[in-house]
Amino acid sequence: MKRSGTKYLEFWGIVILFLALVRLIFPSLATAGKSTSTTTHDTDSTRVTSLSSDSIGVMPAYAASVTRYVDAKGQLIKNKILSVPGFSRTFPDMNDVQMASAQKWGVKPIANRQEAEKRKNELVFVGSNPFFEVEELKNSIPYLVPSAAILLQDIGKNYYDSLLVKGVPLHKLIVTSVTRSREDIGKLRNRNRNATENSCHLYGTTFDICYNRYVTVSDPEGKANRSVRNDTLKWILSEVLKDMRERNRCWVKYEVKQGCFHITVK
Repeated sequence: MKRSGTKYLEFWGIVILFLALVRLIFPSLATAGKSTSTTTHDTDSTRVTSLSSDSIGVMPAYAASVTRYVDAKGQLIKNKILSVPGFSRTFPDMNDVQMASAQKWGVKPIANRQEAEKRKNELVFVGSNPFFEVEELKNSIPYLVPSAAILLQDIGKNYYDSLLVKGVPLHKLIVTSVTRSREDIGKLRNRNRNATENSCHLYGTTFDICYNRYVTVSDPEGKANRSVRNDTLKWILSEVLKDMRERNRCWVKYEVKQGCFHITVK
């Protein structure tokens, strides 16, 4: 027997009301089967992060909420250079503090360069790239544990991002020291008795970034960049390191005599 048009509408109206009631009582059914593409890693326990971001002008997600790039008219906003309250006060992490993390996350100290060649399964090569320059190393070797290498890469990328949003011409950071063998430490102590015998650099977790020298990035066929004072570049670098330290990524010590930031991964 055929239903009339009115009864047909009544039937489907009852079905829709029933489904709406089920969704109201069991809201989780509405999202069942959906998956998310975002995975969160606890850097303190897993030491996992990504090196795959290859866009210089893209700010990390954590900074997007506090950094504005363009105004209502789409014009690039020039963010202010703030620096930090004081370098020594902001970056006070002494050797004993950094040593705890170095021994926790690092490798067994390497005796000499020959042994380092046999330990490459524990370390990754760190070389000059678009984000930082590794100068000629005389007292260390260009290897770090993976988590420290990722930290260094992130610092370089974040520094580029900061220069971009502050309207400052691009400059690369200079890495002056990486992992040292016991032989390297011995040679340093022969020249400087104040050099630390049990250095964090022994564990592959620590590197130094120079704060009074930078490499200007320029187009060889384009217009020359305007000159930038080293102090300006240092202020921006200090902002980046302060942020990384506050995010529990690293320890930082402001080294006055060595002219560098001494950094250990956490």
